[in-house]
Amino acid sequence: MYDLAIVGAGINGASVAHEFAKAGKRVIIFDMDGIASGGSGAAGAFIAPKFSKGGELKELLHNAFVYSMEFYEKNFPKLFTKTELLHIAKDEESSEILKQYKQNTSLELKEPSQSFLSTLSEHAREYEHICIDAGVVNAQAMCKAMCKSAKYVEQKVETLVYDEGLWIINDTYSAKSVLLATGAYESVIKEPYVKLRGVWGHRIDIKTSTDNPYSLHQNVSISPSSSGELAIGATHNVHYHPQSASEPYDLQKARAELLEKAGMTMKLGNVDVIRDFTGLRSGSFDYMPLIGKIVLSKETLASKDICFKTKKPNYDEYTYYPNLYIINGNGGYGFVLAPYLAKMLSEHILNGKKINEKLSPARLFARWARKLV
Repeated sequence: MYDLAIVGAGINGASVAHEFAKAGKRVIIFDMDGIASGGSGAAGAFIAPKFSKGGELKELLHNAFVYSMEFYEKNFPKLFTKTELLHIAKDEESSEILKQYKQNTSLELKEPSQSFLSTLSEHAREYEHICIDAGVVNAQAMCKAMCKSAKYVEQKVETLVYDEGLWIINDTYSAKSVLLATGAYESVIKEPYVKLRGVWGHRIDIKTSTDNPYSLHQNVSISPSSSGELAIGATHNVHYHPQSASEPYDLQKARAELLEKAGMTMKLGNVDVIRDFTGLRSGSFDYMPLIGKIVLSKETLASKDICFKTKKPNYDEYTYYPNLYIINGNGGYGFVLAPYLAKMLSEHILNGKKINEKLSPARLFARWARKLV
């Protein structure tokens, strides 16, 4: 019997496995295809804040960025490369936003090398840029390292049944609590209000004669050079889904798109694509991630004492699955958000620490129920 069963071995599930292992808890983690076999394995795994106007998501990502930089450097220094990030705006509108960001940020601003700036394309030099300390994570190796203390089972979770205080998984394994970290792949629990945006991602690793000392972001992200290799990623294709597509994914066309977008920022010489990583990442429709308990929709809707039309719902009135949690919807910031959210969720499960309601899955239920009744 385990303290926690995690469904999904991407960066979200792996981060929670790491937190529970640190607390001395027994963890089992399931994935149908392998650790970091989906969107996490295809991620560029760049650690960067969100360069945008103010708002809840920007604030969340700023806090997560600061936390995760320290977390990776302290706990997994061999899998984390600290590097300067050079972020370049895409157009005039984003240039203005970046100017405002630079004026208001608490982050220390760096000055990029003028000699390097002169090697960028005319398109890149035309727009505003910002340079800060940031990092890059070895995506697949990081997820595997985080799962090291858990029992890993390469198996699709077909059945999840709550019986006499325990969750029974695939009629074989039992756990006190279950965490769903499945990304945008098939969900184990069918709740109509839990809807996620599936975005197909593709990253390539290339050999090139071009040297890049920065973590470079504009139309796509380009990693710093390592032994003559660069990682470029990731494309974001909202129209392709591996479980519903009628045609196979066009790998060659997508490679060309990545190289074209990278070429808009800097010229890459003698390019040889040596590896491809593809996978489905997930985002919520309001862009805020989901962490916390899952609402039982039928049972909650059946309550005559709850007013669902209110704009300020009381989430404590809802009925929840017993000891069933979710962590999901990180979008393109999975490796930035996951350690921060995993600590938050673990403290909630283990110590009862309250989670910000703006991150709760109950917010999606409240909106869905308000339209339904």
